[in-house]
Amino acid sequence: MTTTLRRAVPAALALFLLVGPPFVRPALAHGFGQTYDLPLPLWLYLWGAGAAVLVSFVPISLFSGGTRKDEPYRYQRYDLLGISPLRAVLTSRALLSGLKLVSVSLFLLVVLAGFIGEQGEGYNFAPTFVWIIFWVGLSFFTAFVGNVWPLVNPWKVLFEWADGLAGGRLEMREPYPDAWGVWPAVALYAAFVWIELVFYGASLPLSISLLVLAYSVLTWSGMAVFGKGAWLRGGEAFSVYFGILGRFAPTEVRVKGSRPCRDCEACQPAKGGCVNCYECFAAARPEERELDLRPPAVGLVRPERPSAGGTVFVILMLAGVAYDGLLATPLWLEIVRLTPVTQTAGIFLMPLLFLAVYLGFVKLSQLAGGGGAPLRTLAPAYVYTLVPIAIAYQVAHYYTYLLIQGQSIISHASDPFGWGWNLFGTADYEARIDLISAAFVWYSQVALIVGGHVAAVYLAHLVSLRYFASAKLALRSQIPLLALMILYTVSSLWILSQPIVEDERTDESSARIYLASPSQLFLQVQPVSDVQEVAGEQRALTGDLLVALPLVKP
Repeated sequence: MTTTLRRAVPAALALFLLVGPPFVRPALAHGFGQTYDLPLPLWLYLWGAGAAVLVSFVPISLFSGGTRKDEPYRYQRYDLLGISPLRAVLTSRALLSGLKLVSVSLFLLVVLAGFIGEQGEGYNFAPTFVWIIFWVGLSFFTAFVGNVWPLVNPWKVLFEWADGLAGGRLEMREPYPDAWGVWPAVALYAAFVWIELVFYGASLPLSISLLVLAYSVLTWSGMAVFGKGAWLRGGEAFSVYFGILGRFAPTEVRVKGSRPCRDCEACQPAKGGCVNCYECFAAARPEERELDLRPPAVGLVRPERPSAGGTVFVILMLAGVAYDGLLATPLWLEIVRLTPVTQTAGIFLMPLLFLAVYLGFVKLSQLAGGGGAPLRTLAPAYVYTLVPIAIAYQVAHYYTYLLIQGQSIISHASDPFGWGWNLFGTADYEARIDLISAAFVWYSQVALIVGGHVAAVYLAHLVSLRYFASAKLALRSQIPLLALMILYTVSSLWILSQPIVEDERTDESSARIYLASPSQLFLQVQPVSDVQEVAGEQRALTGDLLVALPLVKP
């Protein structure tokens, strides 16, 4: 794999030359109230991004290498625990126990704030922490730093504490059905996406507390019946979700030797070592543990046994964030107006559409490569190459939300219940909406989308080399998948642009109300002649001079 990485450098250079410096002015940045007119037609912008992904395939196919299916999967890595001062800090009981205590404290604070705090979402700690800091912030941290969820998972920590008090008698350890795989996590993650995008009370503090408690009962019941480890691997939605993001991360945990893995049902040490199996890592002796720094994304193409439902989970991740963006487009308004499709129906139809398209292109890839492997083998093998696309779209879609609206956690820290407290002197902090410009946001979104798709093309090429008889057949098999990546690139940028690109049909004198967050509206200071309603809430497609208005749902 070392040679592969060296060969990837020219590919990266070629991509830089393809993308080059910005050549047009962007539209209104997503989540901002600033407008920019595109001097070139939007379709030309989209085709340019698609062309960048297309042309990047040439250096990728020429300079990247890979391994056969029966060869060990190796890549460069560096053990951070080999640095004595860093090892002392990262393995200290004070740090590990402190992180667990902070996690449980925040968990209890969210529940308590929902029950006894003010119910206006702009005044309560729970909505900001759950939807911005936890869901968006921790997702970013996991993808770009590493997966700390197995350490700080409050449901796991509280169960372990209770099990310790009970003398280890809480787990019945009933056999977890192999056919279930991660299907329970798929169902729970789909429910979570529905709550996030459709459920009207998603940002109501009381609803959050009730939902957290309901999920807690289900999670602890699963741990008690099937065992903590089995339920975390297959039934706990966030463990599965963060585990997938952690495969993209530049860090991993690894166990040396096979002793800790003898009784583990999850890891596969014979296929490149025991990597990111936190049960084995916890059972290993200190000298058997590694915390490795590695190239980003290499964990996505490790040859591992697929879990039932794993393909659907990754597709659901990709479809969920795309559906979130689609809800803010004029196209969705037309769909709702002309068809009986509802937002709830869309939650299920969007992943089914993505899955059908994905399986169709994988089948074409199989045919183009002369067979290689059956569809049931190729589909789970290729699906993790889509994770960089999901991450790129999620970052492009949400990072302004984290940077701007995430600042409200500063004031909530001093007044978590909305009772007028000022514990740390930050209760009056006002979020700055001018941290980044709309131009920077638009260019960064384009770079993220193109970069994520190019990474997916590269990973798919590595996977294909394992399953097809020759490099030539592997290259031919990638043509349908390349078409799929280009389709994803164009559609992703189009979705991102729709709420922010000024519609030429819009009257320049009209005023709009722009929903910048679940708790704040931006009103354009112009004569009000037109307000558009999107999915039951008022949003603006254009805006110049903006005034922030509080929004409190009844």
